[in-house]
Amino acid sequence: MSALDPKTVSELKYTRNIGVMAHIDAGKTTTSERILYYTGKSHKLGEVHDGDATMDWMEQEQERGITITAAATTVSWKDHRINIIDTPGHVDFTIEVERSLRVLDGAIAVFDGVNGVEPQSETVWKQADKYKVPRICFINKMDRVGADFVMSVDSIKTKLLANPIPIQVPIGLEDSFVGVVDLIENCAYTWAGADRGEAFEKGEIPQNLKESVEAYRTEIVEKIVEFDEALMDKYLNGESVSVAELKAALRKGTLELKGFPVLCGAAFKNKGVQPLIDAVVDYLPSPLDVKSVSGMNPENTDKTVVCKTDFEEPVCGLAFKIATDPFAGSLTYVRVYSGILKVGDSVLNPRTEKRERVQKIVKMHANSRTEVNEIKAGDIGAVIGLKFTATGDTLCDQKRPVVLESITFPEPVISVAVEAKSSADQDKMMAGLEKLVKEDPSARLRNDPETGQTLLSGMGELHLEILVDRLLREHKIQANVGKPQVSYRETISSRGNATHTYERQIAGEDLYAFVEIEVEPQARGAGLAFVNSVQRSAPIPFNILKAIEAGFKESAEVGPIASYGLIDFKATLKRVEFRDEKNASEIAYKAATSLALRDAVRAAKPVLLEPVFKLEVTCPDNFVGNVVGDLNSRRGKVHSMSVKPGGGQVISADAPLATLFGYATDLRSLTQGRASFSMEFKEYSEIPPKVRDELLQRMGRF
Repeated sequence: MSALDPKTVSELKYTRNIGVMAHIDAGKTTTSERILYYTGKSHKLGEVHDGDATMDWMEQEQERGITITAAATTVSWKDHRINIIDTPGHVDFTIEVERSLRVLDGAIAVFDGVNGVEPQSETVWKQADKYKVPRICFINKMDRVGADFVMSVDSIKTKLLANPIPIQVPIGLEDSFVGVVDLIENCAYTWAGADRGEAFEKGEIPQNLKESVEAYRTEIVEKIVEFDEALMDKYLNGESVSVAELKAALRKGTLELKGFPVLCGAAFKNKGVQPLIDAVVDYLPSPLDVKSVSGMNPENTDKTVVCKTDFEEPVCGLAFKIATDPFAGSLTYVRVYSGILKVGDSVLNPRTEKRERVQKIVKMHANSRTEVNEIKAGDIGAVIGLKFTATGDTLCDQKRPVVLESITFPEPVISVAVEAKSSADQDKMMAGLEKLVKEDPSARLRNDPETGQTLLSGMGELHLEILVDRLLREHKIQANVGKPQVSYRETISSRGNATHTYERQIAGEDLYAFVEIEVEPQARGAGLAFVNSVQRSAPIPFNILKAIEAGFKESAEVGPIASYGLIDFKATLKRVEFRDEKNASEIAYKAATSLALRDAVRAAKPVLLEPVFKLEVTCPDNFVGNVVGDLNSRRGKVHSMSVKPGGGQVISADAPLATLFGYATDLRSLTQGRASFSMEFKEYSEIPPKVRDELLQRMGRF
């Protein structure tokens, strides 16, 4: 840190970039609204159920009472600047969590105090693990009937395999929940409950809790001192450990992902939120605490480029979200990792190899904007008017080109056919759809080669419903929408090899290309990989290699069985031959690669895959037989059944998406409306032969 510009250090030490993440309905947006209120950012308490939550600004969010898009804002608390992103909890919008965690330094994981860790909690936790994001946990809804703090902490330990460190315990539960005991400062915080929660008292621990609090405190102090060897020696020698030392050691353990501080409260009842904001400042990292990001040189992929968190460095940032504003046009959200991005700058986008001019920079508060002149390293803002930038692109100084790790997008699993009601609206509809897909990379747009229909694909029925609703409302387009259809995929089950010689004469020019491609299967979820293993005295010209890669990507979009996209295989370029290397045609090598890959895939025993979803069904004991029987009839596999605290059973199962359309209605019928379920995408798996044959017959492919 000493080598950094002192101005960078003094400014960034007091900055926090955090996200709020959780399972749907755990209270993320309510918690975010309370943080806005207590930090003075908003002057009224927005409520999700009333449709007036600041962070849920889209009409669709207000109508449904759910978060659909990640909303960003900046607040101030005790001389610290906190950039907050409130993320969705519904599994259909998991891309919003993915791209937010990619650029954030820390996160608040909110859990429902009645249910503890829920299915989507596990998904977002894994996403945070993937990007090594330090977290603090907030067990919410401690005022609800059935709230259980100990069970919730245990579920973090058992289901997430994490090391939760409760630094608070509740005072009372359910109706009698009035506050929390701070185990580090050894004091109690209580809220009177008559006002909006601004006023709270710091005082003595209630007499009836002193004994249990002492036992809790001893346990957590022993856990915390393990994070600091010097402090551990001091503690083992019987010396007293100060509050400041405990906080410093817990901060160290949190930043190293060795432990996760756990707090509790009831955001809706305005209790426990201020200590949560204190914990963000105390335990979550500043941009200086996070390792400097590294990228690769686009012209020499073996060369690593380190982008230091310093204002004096050349500028480098990651575009993590695109949004369309009816007044401002295209907004590109950018996290700046090094240098300063200023209005008037010209930056390079290495993916497109184009320069972008920074016309306007704004700081966002949900959907309102404040113009600024610059965004510095460690900060988040939005740039207006970028033309060639997509989600996951790097923006950098032209003198120091660098490509940062992009964002991985999930494969869409369901699609609908969309058709303009009049031919006059066709172009307008396509423009609207392309804007939506640019904003949301988990949505895809393609033309069905068999029927000529325009297919819009997404992560689930709700996702598609929202996309179509936005097309009708925001882009004012009337369209006919078909029934949702499953998006199948294709892959290979063995190795395959093929060569292709491309010889054509186009416009009097002789085109020649020869390539040899070998393909092999990869593990489920591994995606597509392209490897160049050609042994030559001189490297393949850069433009030809790019053309070969483009041919690979294009060919992988259409599989040989039923024209579905190919996934989970590796293609290796084994041989390339030239007739005239200097005048080699990019078009010829792109076409040769595409045709060679098609033949190699056909030789590698292609198979058809279907999306399988993970289900968690909660139902009363007397309906378990009905639910399990129904799941079996849907080709489902039941993995486990466990007793739910307070009665009932939790059934964990997998089932193909093709059998789950209308499951909510069927489940209500089977259980007299007393069961609930959540489902999320698990993986693509091979379709059983009988089902595959029936499917291909219906498609006329048999």
